[in-house]
Amino acid sequence: MDQHTPDPIHSLTVGEPAPPYLRDEICGHYQGRGKKAFAIVDNLRVKKYLDFFVVVGNEREYIVFDGFCTCSDFLHRGGRCGHILAMQIARVTQEFESYDLWFYETIIEEGI
Repeated sequence: MDQHTPDPIHSLTVGEPAPPYLRDEICGHYQGRGKKAFAIVDNLRVKKYLDFFVVVGNEREYIVFDGFCTCSDFLHRGGRCGHILAMQIARVTQEFESYDLWFYETIIEEGI
């Protein structure tokens, strides 16, 4: 990924799904992580709580907040993982499930 190339996520239109040409551009820019992000968004696996976005991964749910993700890819490699990209896409396109709850309360109730 070229650091000088504008981020194609910024070309998304608020409240509208990504058109095919832009999906291709985002996937080309982010490669495998872009494809993973769209698979997550397409399957409505992004949840918006009052405090965090939560992305349902293959193995568990990941908290995504302000460029941070709790997945091992982000924690070991840094940078934007597929979960962060999915959240960023879903936030703009508004393709997420919305919960009028605080996620931290869910964590406390489940004893995590």
